[in-house]
Amino acid sequence: MLRAYLSTYLFFLFAPIAMIVLFSFHSTPGLVFPMEGFSLRWYSELFANGNFVASLWNSVKVGIFTSIVTTILGTLAALALIRMRGSFRRVFELLNFMPIGLPGLFLGIALVTLFAEIGLPRSLVTVTIAHVLFTLPFFVETMRSRITYFDASLEEAARDLGASQFQTFRLVTIPILLPTIVGAAILTFALSFDEFIITVFVSGNDTTLPLFIWSMLRRTVDPSINAASVLALALSILVLAAGGLSMWMQRKRAVAARVAELEGE
Repeated sequence: MLRAYLSTYLFFLFAPIAMIVLFSFHSTPGLVFPMEGFSLRWYSELFANGNFVASLWNSVKVGIFTSIVTTILGTLAALALIRMRGSFRRVFELLNFMPIGLPGLFLGIALVTLFAEIGLPRSLVTVTIAHVLFTLPFFVETMRSRITYFDASLEEAARDLGASQFQTFRLVTIPILLPTIVGAAILTFALSFDEFIITVFVSGNDTTLPLFIWSMLRRTVDPSINAASVLALALSILVLAAGGLSMWMQRKRAVAARVAELEGE
């Protein structure tokens, strides 16, 4: 019974995704069975659409800049968390987590109001600012799981051995946290790439890929939408796979270095 339930559960999760992928290769516009043939027609039409290419590139640019800014700010916040103690740390963690629980609709309206008050026109810049606000708590929460087990005595040992504060940061702190930083940065890109609700409010005339797909759905439903969704899914999977591979390689190098150190002893 448990296996049957698990199989049903997985089917419920992945059947819609499988349908989207399948019909993106349908040779005719009809979304019905039996399929009349397979074709790359919808992918070729999609890439021939200049609006799609521009929207995809906008999403990539926003995701990259969001990841860079969030990684810098989130890493600094994580380093501050290492040194916090007592109730102040618990208050910081609570305040950091609160934006995650807020509805995207609320954040979108709040940001639109803020940008209007300061006279900042809506563009990809405001989209990036909004995405940094949205993804930063996720980054810090991901880092917090690693910081909980961070041994601050390693930094103290490096300082006792004559390392400067910057050398300790570069040679001890960052290498220890680097796999988690890379993984959190890639998660940030994936969250930014797929964000829709907040982006609707702050995008202005610039369109990202989720907004482009939404605009297509408002006009009609054709396999081009499936093709666009499959491409977005594939890019997200590649980004997450790259993050997993990077973290695995970092751990592998750390284990190899530790083995070499033990053999030297």
